[in-house]
Amino acid sequence: MTANKTQATGASVEAYIASRANEEQSADCRALMALLGNITQQPPKMWGPSIVGYGSYRYTYESGRTGEACLAGFAIRGRELVVYLSAEGENQAALLPKLGKHRMGKSCLYFKRLADLDRSILERLIAGSVAEIKRRYGAADAS
Repeated sequence: MTANKTQATGASVEAYIASRANEEQSADCRALMALLGNITQQPPKMWGPSIVGYGSYRYTYESGRTGEACLAGFAIRGRELVVYLSAEGENQAALLPKLGKHRMGKSCLYFKRLADLDRSILERLIAGSVAEIKRRYGAADAS
């Protein structure tokens, strides 16, 4: 089996943000860092070259593939920011229409600016995602 390409690294979170973010994104990244740090109680760490992740967990899929991933995280993707979270289940899905201007992929919440979102709903979505991952895969390891 191949190794997961996205692994925790020793790269600088500050350097990543400085190299990718415009002024508004930089402020939004700082707000996301505070929010994710508060929810996970973990420090930020680069995962691969472009994900700021918090905490970690080990997963095993039904196929037998195993790996490690960050418990929660975000990335700068051009003009958008992405928060990685699980929005499965009724409670999570019910929050999405209340969030504000965004689009949702399988586990990627895309938005242009935090000002477009209801931050209390975003916080609930992230906290719900962290709780679901911990329920499904066990307690997160400190990273």
